[in-house]
Amino acid sequence: MPVPEALRRLSEDPRFWSFLWADESATADPDPDPAELRISLPVTGGYGLVLDLDLVTGEQALGLREPATSEPVQLGWVAPGRPYPAALRWHELELCARVIALEDPTLPHPGLVVALLGPFAPATAEDDESTIAAVREAAYRSLRRDVPTVEPAGPEQAPLPLFTADAWWPQPAQLSPQVLDEAAIAAYTTPAPAHLQVRVGSRFPHEGLQELVRHAARRLSQLPEEQWYADVRPLARRIADTGDLGPVNALLGVLTEAGCDHPTVLDALSEPLVPLEACWMVETLAGAAPGTLVRRHV
Repeated sequence: MPVPEALRRLSEDPRFWSFLWADESATADPDPDPAELRISLPVTGGYGLVLDLDLVTGEQALGLREPATSEPVQLGWVAPGRPYPAALRWHELELCARVIALEDPTLPHPGLVVALLGPFAPATAEDDESTIAAVREAAYRSLRRDVPTVEPAGPEQAPLPLFTADAWWPQPAQLSPQVLDEAAIAAYTTPAPAHLQVRVGSRFPHEGLQELVRHAARRLSQLPEEQWYADVRPLARRIADTGDLGPVNALLGVLTEAGCDHPTVLDALSEPLVPLEACWMVETLAGAAPGTLVRRHV
């Protein structure tokens, strides 16, 4: 199921991201439309993640959807000024984000999912914090918006020599296609100082989440065996083993010649090449564990 159009519009607004980070100083639209938003993120096998947003109060609830259930089971809840619940492990979020992006051709990158749910998945002592920070930074940088071309201003005919200076005909400001500025990206990439531990309670759906992760891992492992991808696995494996992204263009060429038209796959390997965006696809095509190649480029 494609990303809801309402989410697409919101994701292009920097205020939405400051609001999501449960920042008490963030200002929200007093009369947002819609006032409440449910973001369903199907993963695979009838399992998925659901994020309910109250765009008036700033409350967020993350839930787990299981097969044949009408409502998600809550994984965690947060409101402005309160610590985020550590509802997901980082590897669980990254795995789900990759599968979601592959199943939704309208998503060019797992970045939107990582940016949305990243606060619910803090780094633990077993994680490589520098790698996680780099992936999260790439996720926020992947947020883009369409920017209309601004026609240059100027006179209808050649001006007199006195008025030819740029000061007389200033060019209009160009809006950046990047949604977040560098200061915001740095702030959101920095790990939160505290998280609420919710996975120790008996009400936490441990078994359901384990099944979600198991199905997602199996789905990701199946991709290299599918049509278009099986022939490129040796090259992808060589890139993953050496860490050299130089042959990525050749990898893209082989996929294109084989008839692959999956926009998510092709976008990750196309110019202008973003190393961390290319890494996740090479790892997937190689059947390598997430992070194998990423760590070489952090």
